[in-house]
Amino acid sequence: MPDAMSAYHTPVLAAELAEIARGARAAVDGTLGGGGHAALFLAAGARVLGIDRDPQAIGAARERLGESGIRYLEAAYSSDAAVTAIAEFGPDFILLDLGVSSHQLDQESRGFSFRPGSPLDMRMGESGPTAAALLNEADQEFLRSIFAEYGDERRAGRLAGEIVRRRGRAPFSTSDDLVNAIRAVHGARAGPADFARLFQAVRIAVNDELGGLAQALPRLRDTLVPGGRLAVISYHSGEDRIVKHQFREWAASCVCPPGLPVCRCRARPLGRLDPRRPIRASADETAHNPRARSATLRIFRTADT
Repeated sequence: MPDAMSAYHTPVLAAELAEIARGARAAVDGTLGGGGHAALFLAAGARVLGIDRDPQAIGAARERLGESGIRYLEAAYSSDAAVTAIAEFGPDFILLDLGVSSHQLDQESRGFSFRPGSPLDMRMGESGPTAAALLNEADQEFLRSIFAEYGDERRAGRLAGEIVRRRGRAPFSTSDDLVNAIRAVHGARAGPADFARLFQAVRIAVNDELGGLAQALPRLRDTLVPGGRLAVISYHSGEDRIVKHQFREWAASCVCPPGLPVCRCRARPLGRLDPRRPIRASADETAHNPRARSATLRIFRTADT
């Protein structure tokens, strides 16, 4: 059985998930990547359904894990095709490891990083508008909202205006174009932390990551067998906010508006947080894998009946 570690991508919180997945019989890895987490599920004795929208990730996982005990599906976890396949699979454990893999970051042609000369692509799959198309075609207000909401950018309006002004002279095509626009707004103080934060904001918008997550979570929950678990690892405050709020609402007995004289909602919790507090990587793991530093794992267990 292949181990979890891979040259494609080092799985975050591997030890914790190996323990959590113990006893799972049918596990879905909705963000397969190089197959590191799926390897843990196979080692635990579970049947696995591995899903990823990136055909390169599917290929890398298939090469490592083979065909025994695992099925593969090239699709976004939020798509109708994925949700239908998951429901037919009958899972008792589903994992989403959000964000971008180490391999995708390191592959210059994918355009996820701000390395000089990288193309502004940032698509998780092979279809849809690229980051360059977004930056060249979106109106100024939409660009402002991307940087403000996904990048926590205090100068979002100025940055959006700078992009519109610059693309009027020449279209954005490489990472240098966006880096130079950021530098023009932030001045000499601009550095890697700013570039990483704002490139991430564009990537989230290109792939509609937050919208897809919000829509997918209740649909994925409903595919689980009674007592099944939905686990989500997030790396961005916006992602974690969506997961936290939905999980808390599902665990509440009543979600009616305050002051309503008669309960008109489901009047029962759909399950519970298990554990109640989020799980974060240890100091030892973050020392060996810096990507784990921002990881937050939350798990929701559906009601037994």
